[in-house]
Amino acid sequence: MELSLTRLPWYGQVGAFLLLAFAGVGGFVYYYEWPTRAELVSRQVQLEVLRKDLAMGLNTAKKLPEFRSQVGDLEERLNNLKAVLPEEKDAADLLRRMQTVATQSNLLIKSFKPAPTVTKQLHAEWPINLELDGTYHNLALFFDRVSKFTRIVNISGLDVKGKDRSGSADSTITATCVATTFVLLERPQPGNVPAGRGAGRGGAGRGAGRGAAAPKGT
Repeated sequence: MELSLTRLPWYGQVGAFLLLAFAGVGGFVYYYEWPTRAELVSRQVQLEVLRKDLAMGLNTAKKLPEFRSQVGDLEERLNNLKAVLPEEKDAADLLRRMQTVATQSNLLIKSFKPAPTVTKQLHAEWPINLELDGTYHNLALFFDRVSKFTRIVNISGLDVKGKDRSGSADSTITATCVATTFVLLERPQPGNVPAGRGAGRGGAGRGAGRGAAAPKGT
């Protein structure tokens, strides 16, 4: 049986034509327009994200000189901190400094014994047992000069004993104390409570001053 549109009445031919036209349009919309529209929406979303990233990048670029300035300030502060809290123990250097101020104060260091360090969160405390010989006045001068060290030194446990007055006028007392200095840790210790943070800064420096003020000259 042969099918031909020419055998259909005119309204049948129009209906068939409309049916084919709707089928073609539907296929175009389903297979081409909708996927294209979905891809366009996706591209628009990506474009908005890129625009936001670009805006953030431009804002960051504008602040780059400020960031560089802040980094420079932080590096300078770190270098200053390293001068106050060195990153390593140097017993020879500290002994040399102590010996220099002791000589300037006319005081004798009879004993210099470093003790084990005590590790805190950001720093380590390094106590050193000292035994000194001289006079009250010279001891006070010594502590005053120690308190002016760039490196923080905290004087504690001061014990002063007088000597027989029949001895030398430059050696009337012996004193023992603990000079605690501090070492900056390259890697902070997460397991320790930062209880010694205040001691590692202003408190330690003030400690040396208090130690120097205790004895009074004679």
